[in-house]
Amino acid sequence: QVHVVESGGGLVQTGGSLRLSCAASGRTFSSYVMGWFRQTPGKEREFVGSIRWSSDSTYYADSVKGRFTISRDNAKNTGYLQMNSLKPEDTAVYYCAVSDRGYSIPSMKSYRWYDYWGQGTQVTVSS
Repeated sequence: QVHVVESGGGLVQTGGSLRLSCAASGRTFSSYVMGWFRQTPGKEREFVGSIRWSSDSTYYADSVKGRFTISRDNAKNTGYLQMNSLKPEDTAVYYCAVSDRGYSIPSMKSYRWYDYWGQGTQVTVSS
């Protein structure tokens, strides 16, 4: 029902910045949550942060709090993950996802709660 397209990954030096975009189409975002996850080989998909579309309420993992910010452009049905002060430990494939199951902070930390996913984009931070 929802098509999600992600873009903006690339190679950046330690301390640099990148902004990822997540464009959604097919249904309204008024009651949705958009989440961001990342994954490296051999590790489970890790929660990064989320935004409640209707209220702009955001929630972040401790590992990125203070460095990453999530925002949205409602007119464009697009969410953004602004990543600053990047570290080599941030290197991963980053995914955006959309859930229409409501709003629950514990639930939104699990990738299984999301039904619609972007294709992923590689972020590499050199030391």
